[in-house]
Formats: sequence, structure tokens, C-alpha cells
Amino acid sequence: MAKSPADPAAVLKANHERAAPLLKALRADGIGHRINGEVVAASSGETFETTSPIDGALLATAARGTKEDIDKAAKAAHDAFKAWRDLAPAARRKLLHGIADAIEDHADDIATLECIDTGQAWRFMSKAAVRGAENFRFYADRCVEARDGLNTPAEEHWNISTRVPIGPVGVITPWNTPFMLSTWKIAPALAAGCTVVHKPAEWSPITADLLAKLAKEAGLPDGVLNTVHGIGEEAGKALTEHPAIKAIAFVGESATGSAIMAQGAKTLKRVHFELGGKNPVIVFDDADLDRALDAVVFMIYSLNGERCTSSSRLLIQSSVADKFIEKLVARVKALKIGHPLDPATEVGPLIHERHHAKVCSYFDVARKDGATIAVGGKAHDGPGGGHYVQPTLVIDAKPGMRVAQEEVFGPFLTVIPFKDEAEAIAIANDVQYGLTGYVWTAEMGRALRVADALEAGMIWLNSENVRHLPTPFGGMKASGIGRDGGDYSFDFYMETKHVSLAKGTHKIQKLGI
Repeated sequence: MAKSPADPAAVLKANHERAAPLLKALRADGIGHRINGEVVAASSGETFETTSPIDGALLATAARGTKEDIDKAAKAAHDAFKAWRDLAPAARRKLLHGIADAIEDHADDIATLECIDTGQAWRFMSKAAVRGAENFRFYADRCVEARDGLNTPAEEHWNISTRVPIGPVGVITPWNTPFMLSTWKIAPALAAGCTVVHKPAEWSPITADLLAKLAKEAGLPDGVLNTVHGIGEEAGKALTEHPAIKAIAFVGESATGSAIMAQGAKTLKRVHFELGGKNPVIVFDDADLDRALDAVVFMIYSLNGERCTSSSRLLIQSSVADKFIEKLVARVKALKIGHPLDPATEVGPLIHERHHAKVCSYFDVARKDGATIAVGGKAHDGPGGGHYVQPTLVIDAKPGMRVAQEEVFGPFLTVIPFKDEAEAIAIANDVQYGLTGYVWTAEMGRALRVADALEAGMIWLNSENVRHLPTPFGGMKASGIGRDGGDYSFDFYMETKHVSLAKGTHKIQKLGI
């Protein structure tokens, strides 16, 4: 991978020059399904358009998947499963490392396409390919131990457990950071020995198609990874209902997760859901307030606020609230809104006009609730005229307000003061979600008490969200079911099998004598 020039103007120029031929090819070729190693059109011949959030320009037409297309992909995954399951783990590891190599070789193209397709800023998407490759390498190296189990001997039996891949699985990924999240789900499934049918979000299909292409070029056998594009209510529903698909891994909205669970019930599908969040960041008065401020700003305004782990509620202790909010206002006003290919940009356009309208609707919600919009609260006229909004800060909020309860999923932070530890915990837990929590305090005892009391699957103490691949990733309540990361992913994509070996000494009851 060529090193990008350090000068911001040169980076911007290089990004635009790289984008031009990529977009030309996309518009000319369109995006087809990739089933059993072949690029195919939808069985109906229908397509849908994907447009750029920067300016609304057409990026490509994509095949609009049908029930028949999902059926073909599921059958391909079924037919490929036994050979992939039985492939020596070392061979599977080599193939997955090959995919990681291919991802790294195309890192700049992946980042450029991700920016144009999603509106995410280059400063974050420039690392998308690196993170995707890390996901494949991490699970490639765990292929050999994927089937490892436990030895639990009894007096007269030798008991062991092992894990075996569950079979063909469905992976449904969202439109925010789609490349990284696709690799986050697909890599452990392949490492476990499963075959995959991937249904990417219809708002961001481009890098999912590129991932399937790179996997094919790296030597992944036909049928092991199949990608079907389309609308969730059509292709997604068909995937969740298909009898050959043994499990569904889904990242997205909580309401969609509920629908998927119902759709998969008839075939008793195993499900893994990473859903919404309304995550608190709790800042006590003894915290390192400068570091806490950096983390607060980063965790809600990076990635356009379109992230499930964003700290969208700031719970600030009353004794330091005024001083902290004063500094926070200045930081939010200084955020750089701009073209996502510009390395100086911190906040780009939102993914789609429908999502833009949703985020903007919360400006009036905040006012009607009686909160104060201290910064932002308007759409923004950004370069290209796309789906830009001003980074928004809402103060004078109360815990029961909609802006303190509902997931906005944009650059929108709600500030709620609290008096003491007990009130902070009560406010933090008083939402339907339970994905993450962030706690800032110098008192370690309090940090541990609050971490134990928070109803969330992941807690960071005196830190923003820093991903560590072996650790469990997931939420509770309306934020999801199950965990990703390390062996936790294998627990989902594999069945645990118990084998008991008798020593020949135990007494067997005799009947019918």
C-alpha cells in the first residue's frame, strides 16, 4: 500500500484523484450479487440505487435481492459447508491471512469508497481497512484452537467437550462503518468453519461487494462467502427465514432485531444481536476533567455520531457542571464539518436523507421538551450540499425527556446534571438500552462500584471506547443478545459437543432379567 502524503491538501487531492476511476467503474459495472463465486444479477432483474450522502449523486445500481436469490446463496453455502468445515485449520488460517493481505493492499481504495458511500470522515475511514485486516488476522490465528473444549473427568468416565461449526450462517450488517463491521462478523464465522450468506445494508453496499471480491481473489473457495444485496424487508427477511441458515448475526436497530427474532423462530435459529444504545458517560467532580472532555467529545462527534457505542448522554456532577459545559460548548463549536475525503474534516454528512431528517427532527423535540440547544440544532450547508447537520449540544435536560431516552444516532449530545453517585447510577440505568457505559473518577472504589451497578454489557473506566479483540463485545436489555470477540464469537458460530468415555468400571443397571 502506498503511503499517503502527509500534507492535508495533498491528501485531499490524492483522495479525489483516487475516487474518480473507482466511481467511474462503479457506475459502469454496477453491483451484483456474489453467489457461489459468480457475479450475478437479481433473479427478478430489479436493481436499486445507492447514492452519495455528500451530494446525492448516483454511485451505482445494485442487484435487488429476492427470496430466490437468497435461496441460491443459502444452497451454495450449504453445498460448500462440509468441505470448508473439514479443511485443515492451518489451511483455513492461510486463506484468512490471504484475505487480510488483500484488504491491506487495497486499503486506500476501501477508505475512499467508505467515505463516499457513507459520509464518514477520512481521518476515521483511513483506518477501516487496517481494522478489517486485523479482524481477519486475529481469527485466522485462532483457527487451530477453534474446536478446543474442556476436560472434565469424573470417577468412572473421562468427559471432554469440543466445538463444531454450526453450519451455514447469515450475517446482516449495518450502514455505519460497514466494511469493518462486516469483517468483524464474517472473519470469526469463517474461522469457525461456517459458510456465510452476507446481506449488507442497502444504504452502503459498495465495500461489502469489494470484500467478497477480495476474498475470491485471495483463494476463498466458491460458496464459502456469498453476498446478496437488497432491501431488509425482502432479502433480509428471506435470509432470516431460510431453513438452511442455522444462525443470524445482526447489527442494527433494536426494532429490527426483534423482527428478525420473530422471523427466525419457526426454524429455531440461533441469533446474535448488537443493537441500539443510549450510552451514558458519567463524569464525577474528582475526574481528570481535561481527559474526560477529550473522551466525551470524541465518543459522540466522531464517526458523525453514527455509532452504537457513542456516549450520547453526558451525566456531569453538578459541582463541576458549569465549568465543564463551558469548555464543552467551545469544543463543539470548533468541530470541523466538511467533505469526508478532506483529512481536516471531523464531521461529515449523514448517511441518507431519511436519517438526516430523523436526526434533524430531534432539534424540535429538544425544544418542545424544554431543553436548551447550546450549540447546533440546524442542518448545515456543507460541500456538495449533502446530508450535513451541525454538531449539536443539548443542555438543561432531564432524564425523562425524549432526547435523554431515545437513540438519535447522530452528532447529538444531551447533558444531564447529577448530585451524587446514587443519582448518577439511577439516571444511567433509566433507559431501555444497555450497551456501554463510561465512568470518569479518580476514586477507584467508586469506579468499581459504578461499573458493577451499571446495566450495560461494556464499561470503560477513565477511557473512551478502546477495542481489544479478545474481550466480549455486546449489550443487555434492548441493546442486544450475545457477545462478539475472542472465543465468545466461536461460542455463537459453533456448537459445543460433549463426549463421555467410560472406563469400563461403572455399574450398569440390568432390566428384563
